[in-house]
Amino acid sequence: MAEANAQSGPAQQRTLWQSVLPYLEKESLAAFALGISSGFPYAMIGATLTTRLAQDNIEKSTITAFTLAFLVYNLKVFWAWIVDGVRIPLLGRLGQRVSWMLVAGTLVIAAVANLALVDPAGNLGATVVAAVLVGIAGATFDIVIDAYRIETLQPYQLGTGSGMSQYGWRIGSAGAGALALYLAARHGWSAAYLACAAFALPAMITALVLGEPARRKIVAARRGLGEVWASIVGPFAEFFKRHGALLVLLFILLHKIGDTLANLTFRLLFDDLGFTNDEIALYDVGIGFWAYLIGVFIGGVAYAKLGLKRSVLVALILMGISNLSFALLAAAGHSNWGMAGAIGFENIASGYGGVVVVAYFSALCDLRYTAAQYALISAGASVVGRFVTGTTAGSLIDAFGYVNFYLLTTALALPGIVLFWWMMRTGLVDAAMGTAGEVGEGDAREGPV
Repeated sequence: MAEANAQSGPAQQRTLWQSVLPYLEKESLAAFALGISSGFPYAMIGATLTTRLAQDNIEKSTITAFTLAFLVYNLKVFWAWIVDGVRIPLLGRLGQRVSWMLVAGTLVIAAVANLALVDPAGNLGATVVAAVLVGIAGATFDIVIDAYRIETLQPYQLGTGSGMSQYGWRIGSAGAGALALYLAARHGWSAAYLACAAFALPAMITALVLGEPARRKIVAARRGLGEVWASIVGPFAEFFKRHGALLVLLFILLHKIGDTLANLTFRLLFDDLGFTNDEIALYDVGIGFWAYLIGVFIGGVAYAKLGLKRSVLVALILMGISNLSFALLAAAGHSNWGMAGAIGFENIASGYGGVVVVAYFSALCDLRYTAAQYALISAGASVVGRFVTGTTAGSLIDAFGYVNFYLLTTALALPGIVLFWWMMRTGLVDAAMGTAGEVGEGDAREGPV
């Protein structure tokens, strides 16, 4: 790469205030607004829809089948290139990202409104189609939102921007879910869903106010079939031409296997240890929620003070140790203090890791293909956990017991830690970096002072 990554090494003696200040900058506040809009479609086809279907007396087996709507989010890589390369007539004058933000946001509003107007009890097939359409629109919205966030943030802001985005996602998801339940109890589900459609507006308004991202790299218009095909394969070809790209991809696929295996089983462990629903609500939901938010904040500050490489390595170690804490809880048995400690540590580690790892994945993008490449990376980061580990966790617990199972998940974190450490030592982290993580002439090199 032409220039060293701004955050690949430790930041130059920033004070705590200088590390916190990026949270207050307009780009980070924009990431927060984008996160709100990103989170709410997920709630509309998740727990909110599950509750709606249950109240309409739909069979449980049918309700669980609606989770297939989430599969669309894993498939977004196949059309993400359109957001990078297809110019929208008329609206395109506002800019590629702004125009697509408005179109995708409008599609989400229309899809949620469509879901609001269907009657699950009277026409379940139409409800299925409506849920899938929300998934498609939401995934497309995510493609645009991720690209806009990455291209708006300067390299030193990637950590805090990722943290603010996650704050927004949690608030958008939880806020839309809570509002839907509140309004449904008083005005019915149709009114509730129609009101929640307004959660798409923060991202749309943000794009209109800030305009086209300054760091966006424009790809020349493509007209012939050959050029269109080149625009489809271009993002992938560019990534795999980088030195060490295959090792980076291996890291993306492997780094969360142990963590994913462990997270799938926490509720099973709590039930088998005899924790009551009230205890689970207090410790897992209550303490876990606030611990996660604290972890997100720590992650943003740590990214600014430690730099990209060291903060990611610390995140990988913490996520591995968090699995070990559940082995200790399983060995201790029913212990409220043990559960609080394990849940607190797990969520702080997850919040911290989510910020710095997402920042790293953002920095891997080439600014010419941000939408397509981030869709590829984010899909790769979750595909192993969703399609492989989810089928093995239960059988592993039956075979080894909880203590040995969590020790195994801790050991499974080691390949990702060792691989990233080796990539640091050999310079592959910097060599495979995308232009989103590089300092350009118009970028601040050390962040705010």
